[in-house]
Amino acid sequence: MVTKMEGYIPQSERKKILLLCDDLRTHSGIGTIAKEMVLHTCHQYNWVQVGAAIKHPEAGKKIELSEETNNLVGLSDSSVIVYPNDGYGNPDLLRKLLKEEKPDAIFIFTDPRYWTWLFQIENEVRAKIPIVYLNIWDDYPAPMYNKTYYESCDLLMGISKQTTNINKLVLGDKAKDKIIEYVPHGLNHKLFFPLNEKDSNWEEFQEFKKTLYGEQDYKFVALYNSRNIRRKQIPDTIWAFKQFVDKLPLEEAKQCALVLHTAKVDPNGTNLPAVIEALCGNEPERYNFIFSEQKLTVEQMNYLYNSTDVQIQLTSNEGWGLSLTEAILCGNPIIANVTGGMQDQMRFVDNKGKWFTPDANIPSNHRGTFKQHGKWAFPVYPTNISIVGSVPTPYIFDDRCDASDAAKRLLEVYNMGPQEREFRGNLGREWALSDEAGFTSEKMSYRIINALNNLLATWTPRAKYYLHKIDQPKRESVPHNLDY
Repeated sequence: MVTKMEGYIPQSERKKILLLCDDLRTHSGIGTIAKEMVLHTCHQYNWVQVGAAIKHPEAGKKIELSEETNNLVGLSDSSVIVYPNDGYGNPDLLRKLLKEEKPDAIFIFTDPRYWTWLFQIENEVRAKIPIVYLNIWDDYPAPMYNKTYYESCDLLMGISKQTTNINKLVLGDKAKDKIIEYVPHGLNHKLFFPLNEKDSNWEEFQEFKKTLYGEQDYKFVALYNSRNIRRKQIPDTIWAFKQFVDKLPLEEAKQCALVLHTAKVDPNGTNLPAVIEALCGNEPERYNFIFSEQKLTVEQMNYLYNSTDVQIQLTSNEGWGLSLTEAILCGNPIIANVTGGMQDQMRFVDNKGKWFTPDANIPSNHRGTFKQHGKWAFPVYPTNISIVGSVPTPYIFDDRCDASDAAKRLLEVYNMGPQEREFRGNLGREWALSDEAGFTSEKMSYRIINALNNLLATWTPRAKYYLHKIDQPKRESVPHNLDY
């Protein structure tokens, strides 16, 4: 339970924030972060949310969550309201809520393409209240096609160091007119933590393991926890596990397993059982693949991490990688592709001995410029960086690592033994809880409060109109090195 936190403001004196993103009651990554943010800032702000979902069963209703929030955080006067909606909203709904709820700021969170309708009326909105964007971008080259989106916001909070750098690079001279802050994702470290025999739910944890593994007592278990979609590279994860197991004697191989907490088949990804059969069908007794498809509670997710030895994530584009954060908080080492926000969680060290911060000269560490990192991390560097794209997003790097390199990392983690794995995992948790990393709900929310209060104290409304001299459009190339 969260107690009344420092900086408490009575409900009648709080600013009201209109939040547009996944319904905070859903279990998506965005919904999870939205919930943690609201719970840890409701002592300073009153929240109204347009809670998005696909074919939302409660669309059109008004859900009062204040009493439930009070019970969770130990307040008596929180104000949290959700308007469930099919999708993220539209101009008519927004205008209605601006009139009825009278918020002091709009707060959006997820891919900018979901907010084109909002950016199209930003001049109308920002003549009254500011727009805040908790944003993310998976990879370089810096998306100049996002420039008008970033220009439409007053406060940009990048959830990765890469995103913050991208915001500044894309905006160029206009960055000085914005508040741009680094606000990494944070989770409840009291829900994700290492379990031991003294914990009251130890027996329940043992039952969970029996359900997952049956009577088999595996000596080494790797975990993949994310969606079955193409960019997550799950077939490469399976291939890496096969190559790792092939390096072991048969009896040792039988004591290893890969847990896949994901859908076996997804049209956005692939047929994973078919991949396993194709790669491992000739010697099935050597390879142990365990699927976990059911939705788990937060407590059960903590059991899942605690019942495994390492989290593996080989995604070719990943803005953050929330499963890595969960694993680190549970005291597990991580094996991850060096791309996007996953780099932040490995804590690479630059040539000045500092936690690596991207800039125009070295925008990413995906080329392995810096090799020193946190002891809990086992990076896999991409061997192929290609440019892919679509009409809305014409170009973006696709960072593909080699499954053979991931297999070597699995073997390395396996060979170090359980005591060393625990030691390194605990170092990761200790760092995640520190002020430097701040991958906790409290520290994330503290950063959000500081940024919001700064904005609300300094923001001035936009003029109703501006006069612009129309010149020949200036060509804008990517404002950072491509070869580094």
